Amino acid sequence: MRWVVVPLLVLVPLGYVLISAAQSRNSGQDVQKQAAARHLTWVVPSELTRRIYQVPIPDGTVHDGYLETNSWDTSEFYCQFTTTAGGLDTFLAQLGTSRAALHDGKVSISDEQADQVGWNFHIPDHQWAGMSSHQAGDKPDHDITVDLTHADAPVVYVVSTVNFQHGFGGG
Repeated sequence: MRWVVVPLLVLVPLGYVLISAAQSRNSGQDVQKQAAARHLTWVVPSELTRRIYQVPIPDGTVHDGYLETNSWDTSEFYCQFTTTAGGLDTFLAQLGTSRAALHDGKVSISDEQADQVGWNFHIPDHQWAGMSSHQAGDKPDHDITVDLTHADAPVVYVVSTVNFQHGFGGG
């Protein structure tokens, strides 16, 4: 009996430690890959990320992609999704605005920001509409451009920027 119990008392905790170490290592690698990403990740961003950057993606979206970049003074969240006409209205309402704030023909995302993730807003015959929302304090600013070429399936592009110098006592 001793020859069975003693090895089990040693091997079970050892197995647990090895499994935990492997899971921890894999988790760190996933986070590192995500931080090193320089292109959109084609999944719906986590609820936490959406809350931090105040980007309320409506239910039922498709072709969701995002990228988060961070530096000492700013963090930017690039997000893209295709929704319905009602989903666009819901998204804008949750941001505290409406379609009336969208300016026809305006692309509010800069070329530099678009290049960061490979967006092209210079496609001929596309109906672009955009708006910018700049908020005081620690709330993120939003630059939103919508491709309304297909009215029943608008594509929404968002750049949400948190500037740490604004609300956190920086320069």
